[in-house]
Amino acid sequence: MSPRKPSRRPPLPAGAPQGAAPVADGPSLVAHIDGGARGNPGPAGYGVHVEDEAGALVAEIYGYLGVATNNTAEYAALLALLEYAREARAASLRVLSDSELLVRQVRGEYKVKDPKLKVLHAAARGLIAALPRCAFDHVPREQNRSADALANLAMDRQDSSGPLPAALRDLPRAPVQRGLL
Repeated sequence: MSPRKPSRRPPLPAGAPQGAAPVADGPSLVAHIDGGARGNPGPAGYGVHVEDEAGALVAEIYGYLGVATNNTAEYAALLALLEYAREARAASLRVLSDSELLVRQVRGEYKVKDPKLKVLHAAARGLIAALPRCAFDHVPREQNRSADALANLAMDRQDSSGPLPAALRDLPRAPVQRGLL
């Protein structure tokens, strides 16, 4: 598998004011996301498999997180996807995840209780609000193999396809924490 790296953010339209949000004139995207940890917490990674609405591969993104929980890795996958969708100026985004917890939290069906996840959830909600259309669906693990393979690739290689999502880079580190998270 040779994952594609995410593209850089397209320029703003001519005449757009500085700091303006980019126009969402890009593609409609469908993405599978997955995060995992070998131990909980343990060595963790995430994977994102992005297709256009016709099913053609658009991007594969993966990241190694160091020691983190499974739920943190699931949110890392979501944040990586949302940042990618923003940069691609996606007109719409459909997110498929085998994490029922993440899907229900993002939909507002479950409360977010963990303080660390609250920070990641808030960052995700902010990115979701900037997209014209975004939907979340829970899928069985068997339908999420492409993202799972990318998460395992990140953990096996202890490597990432690009920088970690900004929300993860900006988290304060606890003194006893090992790894990135």
